[in-house]
Amino acid sequence: MNKDRKQKINEYIQRDPFARFLGANIEILKPGHSRVTLTITDDMINFHGFTHGGVIFAIGDMAFAAASNSHGQMAVALNVGINFLKATTSGDLLIAEAEEQSATGPIVLYDITIRDGRTGELVAKSQDLVYRKKEWFVVEDNIS
Repeated sequence: MNKDRKQKINEYIQRDPFARFLGANIEILKPGHSRVTLTITDDMINFHGFTHGGVIFAIGDMAFAAASNSHGQMAVALNVGINFLKATTSGDLLIAEAEEQSATGPIVLYDITIRDGRTGELVAKSQDLVYRKKEWFVVEDNIS
């Protein structure tokens, strides 16, 4: 992938309004892989004082979306299943990483981990399926 194309893909994905709204940062973006970080605020906790499951899901979904669209081809989620494993709270840093596992035709499997940035402990894990559409938001190098 040439540098100009890689930069265009990165700029496109970095424009995610929901990520900006939450204060999430897409720190790593390369083909089939991404890392997103988010510091939990008081507005992101539930009535038990723990990070809301929807916020944990959201950061995992952002990493999934970034990794699955990192080829410049429009990709949309088909299925997301998440397991919550550890509670976090306000002030904690969450780190979500998505890795492409298997690409067979337009259906691609991703492995997503969400970890506590302080301890490295697994907060949540998910395996997600994406469908790659025939549409490109940044045209592939060898497509004319």
